[in-house]
Amino acid sequence: MLDLVGKRYLWFAISALIILPGIFSLVWHGLDAGIDFTGGTSWEFTTTQTPATEPIKAILAAHGFSDAVVQISNGDTVLIRMKELKEGSPEKAAILSDIQTRYGEIKPNTEQLSSVGPSVGTEIRNRAFVAVILASIGVLLFIAYAFRNTNNPALYGICAIVAMLHDVAVVLGIFSILGWVHGVEIDALFVTAVLTVIGFSVHDTIVVFDRVRENLALHIAPTFEETVNYSVVQTMVRSLNTSLTVVLTLLALYLFGGASTRWFVLAL
Repeated sequence: MLDLVGKRYLWFAISALIILPGIFSLVWHGLDAGIDFTGGTSWEFTTTQTPATEPIKAILAAHGFSDAVVQISNGDTVLIRMKELKEGSPEKAAILSDIQTRYGEIKPNTEQLSSVGPSVGTEIRNRAFVAVILASIGVLLFIAYAFRNTNNPALYGICAIVAMLHDVAVVLGIFSILGWVHGVEIDALFVTAVLTVIGFSVHDTIVVFDRVRENLALHIAPTFEETVNYSVVQTMVRSLNTSLTVVLTLLALYLFGGASTRWFVLAL
């Protein structure tokens, strides 16, 4: 049988190598907040000719939006994140006219413009933080109750929280690095992804814990360490199969989905 638990310090070292760069980035740089948290406008449209990032940035800068973030996806779809731009305003009409002069008409039914005020962005950020905290407390209480018949029910809950925080730290760290080197911003969908990661992480943890509890009752091995190792090996194939099917689905969404959900899918 594979000795996974006996090599736990190797797994801890690999985990540290993955997490520490992200934690350093979080401390040094933080996360780049999108308009959902800071307020502003998201403008997406598709042109008839192939657009380029720098010329569009120059057009926006000429109209007073020098800090706008421009992304091109699928070759012809433009996604702009900028300070607030109102629908029907002269500024929007002027920018759109310059873009159409250079890249042709906007394809019908492809233009989307959404704006969020700064106060709404602050409220969304605060609610997102509260949602993550409440989810963590709920997980701790549920697992402590579910494993109340074991010797240390609270310990099961604490360990599940540690595992969950590990998975969340991986996602936050990677997106902090992406924001640092690639200008990737987090939005409300990112919070949804983090909460989904929390649920998926805890789901897998509970499956393993439940098998440990069953094997302890059956005295399947002479020591606790061997019992845990036996339980992890028993559930490993199931965990890998479940994760692989999800990854394949997400890969399809990432490759063929829209630009607005790309970073959400990457986080998952």
